[in-house]
Amino acid sequence: MSTQVRALLSALAFVIATTHAGAQSLSYNSGQNVAPAYEGWEEVDGTKYFLFGYMNRNWEEEVDVPIGPANGFEPGDTDRGQPTRFQPRRNIFVFRVKVPAGFAAKDELIWTVTAHGVTEKAYASLREDYRVDDVVKASETGALGAGSSSPEIRSNKPPVVCVTGSKTLSVKVGQPVTLVATVSDDGIPKRRTGGGGGGGARGSGSPTARPGGAAPSTPVGSAAVNPFQNRAPAPPTRITVGKNVGLHVSWFTFRSPAGAPVTLAPNQIKTWQDTRAGANSPWAPQWVAPPIPVDGKVTAQATFAEPGTYVLRAHADDGALTGYEDITLTVVR
Repeated sequence: MSTQVRALLSALAFVIATTHAGAQSLSYNSGQNVAPAYEGWEEVDGTKYFLFGYMNRNWEEEVDVPIGPANGFEPGDTDRGQPTRFQPRRNIFVFRVKVPAGFAAKDELIWTVTAHGVTEKAYASLREDYRVDDVVKASETGALGAGSSSPEIRSNKPPVVCVTGSKTLSVKVGQPVTLVATVSDDGIPKRRTGGGGGGGARGSGSPTARPGGAAPSTPVGSAAVNPFQNRAPAPPTRITVGKNVGLHVSWFTFRSPAGAPVTLAPNQIKTWQDTRAGANSPWAPQWVAPPIPVDGKVTAQATFAEPGTYVLRAHADDGALTGYEDITLTVVR
C-alpha cells in the first residue's frame, strides 16, 4: 500500500472518529429516546426492593410511553408502578418494585422502554454488589462526594410527605384544583448551598496548580524543571453530580394520557438533574431551597387541558434522601 493511500485512509479514519465523537457529545431538546436504569436493590424491614430510574436523553421533551409492550416488565406483571411520563434528563431512584417471592440470585426482572423507535432495557438482579443504602443514595444524587460519609449523613432519615385530603379526585378540564402536601423532616442534612454546579467541584490535579492550569513559576537561579514531572494527578474531589441541599417539595406528573399537558403553578422545583445555571433545580449553581411553611403545608394548583386519568406525585427532598406520595385524578369535560 502506498504512502499516499495510507495517509488518505488515516485521514478518513480520523474524520470518521471525530465525527462519531462529536455526534456522541451532542445534546438534544427533543426527539431522543428514554433509557431505563436499574439503580440497585435495598432491604427495608426485611423486605427487598428493586430501585429504578431512567435517562430521558432530551433536555426539554417530556416523553409519554403508556404501560404495555413499550413500557413494561417481564416476567410477570407488566405494570410495576413505573411512570408513563418521563421527565427530561437523568431521574434517579424514581420508583421501587418489591422483589417477587422466590426470586433467585440468578433471576432477572427486566424493564423495557421503547421511545422514538428505540428500545432499551434495564436488568434487575440481587447481585450483592448492587445493594444500596441511604448513604449510597445520598452520594448518587449528589449530596456528598462518592465514597464519603459522616455520622450526620448516616443518621439522616428521608422526609415524609403526605397528600392532604382524598388520594383520588374528579375534576373538570380547565378547572384548577388545589393540591396540598404536608412535609416533615429531621433537619439532616443541614441546609447549605454550594454543592451544585453541573458536576460538582473537581480537583485541579495538584495542590499547587493555579487557575487556568498554569504551573507555578520556577524560582530565579533554580533548575528549569517541570514541577509536575512524575507526579500522579490527584483524583477528582467529586465524581458524581453536585447538589445543593435543603428540604423542598415539588409536584410533577408521573402518569398521564399521551400528549396531555398539565399546568402546575407556581413553577415547580425540578426533580430531574438540570445542571444549567439559573435553572430551578437543586443541581443548578447557586440554587437555594425556599423556606418550608411553619405548618409544613406546601400548596400548588394543577390545571388539565385534556380528559383522562392522571397521577401526580408530591416529591419531598432533603437534598440527600427523598419521599413521595401520589394522587390520582380523573379529569372529565
